Amino acid sequence: MKHKHLDVLIIGAGLSGVGAACHLSRKCPHLRYGILERRKRVGGTWDLFRYPGIRSDSDMFTLGYNFRPWTDTKMLADGPSIRKYIEETAEHHQVHKKIHFGLKVTAEDWSSEFNRWTVTALNEETGEEEVFTAGFVLNCTGYYNYDAGYTPKIPGINRFGGDVIHPQHWPDNYDYTGKRVVVIGSGATAVTLVPAMTDRAAHVTMLQRSPTYVASVPEQDLISKNLRRVLPEMLVYRLARTRNILLQRTVFNLSIRKPKAIRRLLLAAARKQLGPDIDMKHFQPHYNPWEERMCAVPKGDLFKVLREGKASVVTDHIKNVTKTGIKLESGDWIPADIIVTATGLDLQMLGGAELRVDGTHVNLSNTMMYKGLMLEKVPNMALVFGYTNASWTLKADIASEFVCRLLKHMRKTGAEKVTPIDEEGCGSDVNFLNLRSGYIQRADDRLPRQGNKDPWQNLNDYLHDLPALRYGKMNDGHLKFETTNLHKTKRNLVQKLLSNTLNIEAQR
Repeated sequence: MKHKHLDVLIIGAGLSGVGAACHLSRKCPHLRYGILERRKRVGGTWDLFRYPGIRSDSDMFTLGYNFRPWTDTKMLADGPSIRKYIEETAEHHQVHKKIHFGLKVTAEDWSSEFNRWTVTALNEETGEEEVFTAGFVLNCTGYYNYDAGYTPKIPGINRFGGDVIHPQHWPDNYDYTGKRVVVIGSGATAVTLVPAMTDRAAHVTMLQRSPTYVASVPEQDLISKNLRRVLPEMLVYRLARTRNILLQRTVFNLSIRKPKAIRRLLLAAARKQLGPDIDMKHFQPHYNPWEERMCAVPKGDLFKVLREGKASVVTDHIKNVTKTGIKLESGDWIPADIIVTATGLDLQMLGGAELRVDGTHVNLSNTMMYKGLMLEKVPNMALVFGYTNASWTLKADIASEFVCRLLKHMRKTGAEKVTPIDEEGCGSDVNFLNLRSGYIQRADDRLPRQGNKDPWQNLNDYLHDLPALRYGKMNDGHLKFETTNLHKTKRNLVQKLLSNTLNIEAQR
């Protein structure tokens, strides 16, 4: 099935895709756009993940959109509440009417002859291919494989007599009452699952190879709660958002400049909440703060269940899995009825779609990212990719704003094609995420690169990106704008007619 040509095609109806569509609706109402979404409803990550306790690992005043306030008082919101927020935003801005559900994008092909993208999508229910064409494509597909999470090779896992579950695909209405649960992992998912499962499980053990920095954050934003009594909702939201942005950036910068001092503060705070009976070796990483993403726990819920003995933490390597538990390299053994492999994501760009320019496959690892959102030598395309050291939406919002500015500039100047071009040889072998986290290192060969200077560097710095993306010059010498011959012909014709008219008037 072939659909009508669109000015802009957005791929993905999660947090980023819905946000991008709202920005387009607000700032470029003249453009015709559509959204392709593989799932049956909006939400993306917040519709897919449904494990116990699923919540944000960033505060909602920065994870929420800059144009629509988060009105709850929770700092870290649960997954269903976030999905509801996305859905209500889509409905409020009439975005939901533009979404084509149940379509998995398989290929994105650019034609320089026609100056347009041809996007092929598969209807997974019917097996039918649907084809869309667009002048500009905005990829909001996230950064991981929706079909499967990452699970390392664990010796003997097939011999285990209980259930083995990856959080990415949690069974509906799964009953773990009275079960001994081992959660393998130490990231954001693991520190969420452990306290959440203690409500019904006999005992929960977090088994980690190495520790992660875990910081307690307030459960409620009491300042915003009180300000709502006297100030408009949007103003309260913006004040909280600004405060949290500055706080996040300050902590990050201090972590880079004074890593030993910040490490001492983080460990002292953990020590205070853990109490004297928990060995601090489980919370002392072998790296500096923010070399990998830190984990946040509301009101120290992880520390609380460890203190109460409802959960425990073990730092060791797995030797093998038996029918009834896990044997460790140290010789210890952990009994288990359920094993949860909270071992991370499998990174995947563009939702796994094939990317071609004029019939030639584009190897993402051989391209640089322009301003962290456009691919070198790939015309009329942007990737909305959020921050890894702060809230995702901070970057997603201003990236979408930049795309709106870009599209309006192209309309104003008559350009139909824009391509990021590196004429200074700024390339490097560093991927654009540049974190030590295992899931990023595993996917290094799948990720675009970053350059050694602006605008090819990805600094993950909102205070740097905000002015650059919201107000920076379009004609910065790195974007190549092109006008089609058709437009040139029309412009020359207009100029000729105008000149002839002026000559006739002069002769009179």
